[in-house]
Amino acid sequence: QVQLVESGGGLVQAGGSLTLSCAASGTDFLINAANWYRQAPGKQREWVATITSGGIQNYAASMKGRFTISRDNAKNTVYLQIDSLKPEDTAVYYCNAAIAKYTYWGQGTQVTVSS
Repeated sequence: QVQLVESGGGLVQAGGSLTLSCAASGTDFLINAANWYRQAPGKQREWVATITSGGIQNYAASMKGRFTISRDNAKNTVYLQIDSLKPEDTAVYYCNAAIAKYTYWGQGTQVTVSS
């Protein structure tokens, strides 16, 4: 069974950094394109960033500068580094990825930023 497993969330102080991971398991296929989304309490899920199979990165306009998406094909893992964290970054962060013909979602990882 193919799964995306996110990790790396937690409670951090404003100004700190976190790196979230999204690892694929249960498959011999590489993650193709992958996305990170986030959903803050009481808000709709919003797109954060995308990385293609070739490593091309795209970011939501409001995310440019502090967010970095990357990938390690040897580990079949996609990452999201968040720098200069702000309280408004508090959200559940979700990974979404295309693997072979299908698209999968991870379970989410909570990021809480204290002021």
